[in-house]
Amino acid sequence: MSRLRVAACAVLVLALAAGSARADGDPASDVLYAQSVFVPADAGAAPGDAARLAALVREARRAGYPVKVAIVASTYDLGSVTALWRKPQLYARFLGLELSLLYRGRLVTVMPDGIGVYHHGRPVTREEAALRGVAIGRGDLAAAAVTAVRRIAAADGHELAVPTVAPVAAAPPRATPPAVWSAFGIGLLLVALAWAVSLRVRPLRA
Repeated sequence: MSRLRVAACAVLVLALAAGSARADGDPASDVLYAQSVFVPADAGAAPGDAARLAALVREARRAGYPVKVAIVASTYDLGSVTALWRKPQLYARFLGLELSLLYRGRLVTVMPDGIGVYHHGRPVTREEAALRGVAIGRGDLAAAAVTAVRRIAAADGHELAVPTVAPVAAAPPRATPPAVWSAFGIGLLLVALAWAVSLRVRPLRA
């Protein structure tokens, strides 16, 4: 009886979320129609982690294991489907159905409280088992996504190495253009001339 109640609640949540999504939509579905990775700005992912995740997903595709990944760091990243916040598995199913017109492959969703996985029209029992125990560090959702993709791929016989990405170098400090210094000097000269003229017109009193 409890399983029926859980299933009924899941269907209800999905129905409500789908209705609101038709009105406004969720950001991940808009991005994942054309791309394979959704990493929102508020995820706080280091540039290296985000680049490593994107490279891993590309490598998985080349290895014959296509997968898309959506990171959700806050309710803001869900758009109008905030009812699915902290429900990564339900959101994975919802997002997979949203993308099913163009994409029906594997989908991984990562939230601060867990990871969801979906494969349109296919069971994901093996993938769910592979994801058990994946730790999600504080503000480290991109790193958890890398681990999740590698684990579900390994469960299907695809051993993926963590890609090595070039470190993102900080931009060097920009030198002040000579034209700026020239304008600054001319401004100071004009101020000095104006002050000198004012002294001639109205000499300082002793």
